[in-house]
Amino acid sequence: MDEHILPYLIEDQPYYRAAGNEIVLFEAAMKRRLPMVLKGPTGCGKTRFIEYMAWRMKRPLITMACNEDMTASDLIGRYLLDVDGTVWHDGPLTIAARYGAICYLDEVVEARQDTNVVIHPLTDDRRMLPLDKRGEVVHAHPDFRLVVSYNPGYQSVAKDMKPSTKQRFGAIDFDFPAADIEAEVIAHESGIDRDMAASLVGIAQKSRALRGRGLEEGISTRMLIHAGGLITDGIDVHDACRLAMTAPITDDEDLLAALDGFVEAYFGPRPA
Repeated sequence: MDEHILPYLIEDQPYYRAAGNEIVLFEAAMKRRLPMVLKGPTGCGKTRFIEYMAWRMKRPLITMACNEDMTASDLIGRYLLDVDGTVWHDGPLTIAARYGAICYLDEVVEARQDTNVVIHPLTDDRRMLPLDKRGEVVHAHPDFRLVVSYNPGYQSVAKDMKPSTKQRFGAIDFDFPAADIEAEVIAHESGIDRDMAASLVGIAQKSRALRGRGLEEGISTRMLIHAGGLITDGIDVHDACRLAMTAPITDDEDLLAALDGFVEAYFGPRPA
């Protein structure tokens, strides 16, 4: 394995609780070098899944969180000035393609549209990355894999993946796991007991039912873990739920009161 990607190896096993056959499907896709898209709501475990799979397959993982300011140059690289003059610096996608790592583009549709043009040649039989500014074509290492993710329920039409891009990928749909599995994850990750974790999951499920009726997103698994961690550290359960679960997802006072009502339904009224 090349020294350029050794720092991206995940040495310790990430905790991941499978909710279906996603591990088998992903491994089959990776064996065929099929680019993959992970689709699902924010905070449901997509990033943890790819970290676990990279560890399981013993492959380096280079992750980039996409945003509206990210350009193709952020992915492939650019010329920069240093003490020796103008020097080319590979971007994360180029490093992964050149030396054979998994490149994971999180929330890929948030990036500018020119990123699609960059990744297209890597997602078909060509498996190549043209570096026009450098006058070079990088032919992808046999171990290179491309994985992207996004939340299809949250994106506007303007930010959705184009059909011509979608058809280049295999896809696995993710969602929040069944209540018992989600409670198991919360208990493991935060240190609270299973009954407390189950109550937090119950609150989250009620909030998710309000999606599209005032809330853009319900309470995620990630937020439940944060709340559980605060409770483990001795924070009052009502304060922990307000800080990590209810206040972050809405500024509307009526909705916040309704969410706090869910908390009180499970944990009783807030102490005076």
